[in-house]
Amino acid sequence: MKRTTYAGLVNEDFIGQEVVLKGWVQKRRDLGGLIFIDLRDREGILQLVFSEEFSPDALAVADKLRGEYVVEAKGKVVARKDDEINEKMKTGKVEVDITEAKILATAKTPPFYIQDNVDVSEELKLKYRYLDLRRPEMQKNIILRSKVIQSVHKFFNQRGFLDIETPTLTKSTPEGARDYLVPSRVYPGSFYALPQSPQQFKQLLMGAGFDKYYQLARCYRDEDLRGDRQPEFTQIDMEMSFVDQHEIMDETEGLIAQVMKDAMGIDVKLPFKRMDWDESMARFGTDQPDVRFGMELKDLSDIMKDVDFKVFSSAVKNGGQVKAIAVPGGADKYSRKDIDEFTSYVERFGAKGLAWLKVTDDSFSGPIAKFFKDADIRQKILDKTEGKPGDLLLFAADNSRVVAQTLSYLRVTIAKQQNMIDESKFAFLWIVNWPLFEWDVDLKRYVAAHHPFTMPNENDVHYLMNDGEDPHKAYAQSYDIILNGLELGGGSIRIHTRALQEKMFEALGLTLERAKAQFGYFLNALDYGFPPHGGLAIGLDRFVRLLADRENIRDVIAFPKNSKAVEPLTNAPQPVSTKQLDDLGIFVSDPTRNSRDEK
Repeated sequence: MKRTTYAGLVNEDFIGQEVVLKGWVQKRRDLGGLIFIDLRDREGILQLVFSEEFSPDALAVADKLRGEYVVEAKGKVVARKDDEINEKMKTGKVEVDITEAKILATAKTPPFYIQDNVDVSEELKLKYRYLDLRRPEMQKNIILRSKVIQSVHKFFNQRGFLDIETPTLTKSTPEGARDYLVPSRVYPGSFYALPQSPQQFKQLLMGAGFDKYYQLARCYRDEDLRGDRQPEFTQIDMEMSFVDQHEIMDETEGLIAQVMKDAMGIDVKLPFKRMDWDESMARFGTDQPDVRFGMELKDLSDIMKDVDFKVFSSAVKNGGQVKAIAVPGGADKYSRKDIDEFTSYVERFGAKGLAWLKVTDDSFSGPIAKFFKDADIRQKILDKTEGKPGDLLLFAADNSRVVAQTLSYLRVTIAKQQNMIDESKFAFLWIVNWPLFEWDVDLKRYVAAHHPFTMPNENDVHYLMNDGEDPHKAYAQSYDIILNGLELGGGSIRIHTRALQEKMFEALGLTLERAKAQFGYFLNALDYGFPPHGGLAIGLDRFVRLLADRENIRDVIAFPKNSKAVEPLTNAPQPVSTKQLDDLGIFVSDPTRNSRDEK
């Protein structure tokens, strides 16, 4: 029998029609001579009715059905009685009286129920991922991902972009994370690297004259994992020639609007708001601000520079800052114990403590209130923070980095705890005019804020090109797109002359010899007439996760790795045989790591 429709699509419009359905048994209810089967496929669940009245043979088949059996069934769609309608199911107003049925496959009892919100460990679900993916919520996620991908292709194809693949076996170059290396059998001791991004190749495509490129690019980074990271991930990658950053941003907004309409049925308002990096850091303490709620950081440094509380005044005199957030109604919501827990957490940012005040009707209360008896100072603090009676004021006093990280964390954490965020909103925002470089505290040196191919602002080129000037003062023609407080993607106008690119490498601490060794092919290409160009990449996995309202990108990837970079389904990575290692000229010092097949 040929399937005529999906079970989850059958509704009142099908009443009176004969349908052929194929899927899995979700549930079986035997009432003696009358058996109800909930049939599940990727579109949903539909109730099938087996009765001797319709077909004794079909009823005999239903008697053998159990959970997760695969079945095909033929029958007539009928309306349910009014008192039997299930409003919780989109197919709940109809059912199918079955006249023919056949078991296509039997099934063992699965290790967990195939249903939403199943309470089992993620490790078990990943081990049996093919079963986990049968659950309706997971099917919904993967279908959403497919819709997003289809919309992306449609948008770029309509706009004259060319879908061009770039290599997945390439040269290892320093791009900020560790490379995944692939040994060469033909050239022992030499390695390919899996690309962290198609960055250099898409720029080379611009030099080749393909002025509008896009690709759903697979990328790989060997780094510690968390909820929004995977060792392999997918970028919506684009690059354009003869454009400025505003044209690229406009194109990106059009792409996002198309995806939101096609995949979510939502019309987003264009253009998106744009905010300078400096403003974002000043108001929110982060370059990925969630603008769905207030509670912004307020700079009190000018007020605190001469106060008696030395923690504040000394921080300002030593070149630091004093900033605060006002938590609406927080005075009664947060106890000293709660604030002590915040204090312990923010120590990881370098904060030496967390000062706080509670706003009363006519003064302040709290451990540092005694330092603010001056009514004029108190009023200035309230005016700046917009604090009101019943509010909690949380202060950070230190260098700008510590202050920003401390208050940014508190702002978001408290907003979530107090349900201050409208989770139904999709708040898109551009962060523009980034610094070209940023100081890496761990490496103790400057690194590229985006990547080493980013073009500085036109007015800042002299910082790199003129000897004696500090290149790290330069700002960049770069831009990140933010959604609900997370970086959705980022891009920049690229350097397109060899002289400036070499100066950029020099500012990053690369000697000319090392730059040539690592990027010689790219520098040589710049000698042959490169057009001005720029682009952007959006993280597909993160985009779909946000649209699906999931906490973890593993929920929107068909076969992800776990938090230890292991795939429990196949148990990869695995040791390989000694012969395979010998072919590659690789010696593994630990003999216990030989292939399991050889044991």
